Amino acid sequence: MVLEATVLCLDNSEWMRNGDYTPTRLEAQQDALNLITGAKTQSNPESTVAVVACAGKSPEVLVTLTGDLGKVLSSLHDVKIGKNLDFVAGIQVAQLVLKHRQNKNQQQRVIYFVGSPIDTDKEELVKLAKRLKKNNISVDIVNFGEEGTNTEKLEAFITAVNNNNNSHLVTIPPGPHILSDILISSPIISEDSTSGTISTGTPSSSAPASSFAAYGGVDPNLDPELALVLKISMEEERARQEAENKKKGEGDEKSKPSEPSTPAPPTPLTSKAPDNTGDVEMGELDEEAALAEAIALSMAAKSTSTSSAPTSTSQPKPTPAPTSMDIGEDDEMALAMQMSMQAEALAQGNKQDDVNKVIEDPEFMNSVLMSLPGVDPNDERIKNVLASMGKPNEDKKDKDNKEKK
Repeated sequence: MVLEATVLCLDNSEWMRNGDYTPTRLEAQQDALNLITGAKTQSNPESTVAVVACAGKSPEVLVTLTGDLGKVLSSLHDVKIGKNLDFVAGIQVAQLVLKHRQNKNQQQRVIYFVGSPIDTDKEELVKLAKRLKKNNISVDIVNFGEEGTNTEKLEAFITAVNNNNNSHLVTIPPGPHILSDILISSPIISEDSTSGTISTGTPSSSAPASSFAAYGGVDPNLDPELALVLKISMEEERARQEAENKKKGEGDEKSKPSEPSTPAPPTPLTSKAPDNTGDVEMGELDEEAALAEAIALSMAAKSTSTSSAPTSTSQPKPTPAPTSMDIGEDDEMALAMQMSMQAEALAQGNKQDDVNKVIEDPEFMNSVLMSLPGVDPNDERIKNVLASMGKPNEDKKDKDNKEKK
């Protein structure tokens, strides 16, 4: 909220005895001053308020600039009725009070209640307004009671002192309404209101109820102070929510750059997939080829080992190797063929008995040999190996038949 030093100029002339404003002009004015003081001090804890009584022999400073609401309220109860209002002298005293403010960062403002006729000429008021504008002093005037006489002069005064719409004139005619209720919705208190240079009290009499419809339906005509407190609290809550939304928005913006990094890891994985397409396709197309490749690698490793290793693997096969061939070569070829056939049987989910049956099938053996690169199925050595692989099965069958007999 705005940090201000505000001087409240009170009209305590003989005209304040009239009862056209409830209950009298003076008491209605005191109630409005009470409302404005609370609004100013609550809007900013460093804002200060002073009170000047402008009627009588000379203007009197009831309270200097202070943030103590109690001092202001007690001074309003001690106001005495004077003779006539001296509008220019009241402005000059208020200007001196603002000049001696302790905090020079405070904006200067005068709120003047005018409820009696002004004797000063319009030209003189315009000159005074220009001096106030030069000193950066804002002026709000509440024109009530004698609005028919003072409106033209006060309009010229506000027009001359106004700078970027910082000064306002609120004209409130007599009626059943309360003066403080009209001011609640005026630009003097409500910063959210449409602040024109001139405001009339007739249309704004219904404004407070509509202004506070969103704040629990409190009628400011019945309790203006409660309505003001609700308004201030709602403004603070709205400011807090806006600050939280800004923080959330900043947090979301900070988290946005990290979001693209989350899908980043899968990209290397997808890029690696084409590099291994050959291996994957081989496994998917033909499992037997992968097993054959593994067998070939194992056989290449065994060929570099000692000659005793292949003989040990061929121990379960008691059949002698042919004399026309080298023993190591025959054993390796027989082992390779046997392991390849076992791999074929395992890939198809067959059992060991099925492997033996497959080995005994000469047509299948020939087709396997034909598929191997660089192998001639008509070679005598291969034929001898095939014959030697079939003999153990025949010997077992003969033994089984003998045992049964």
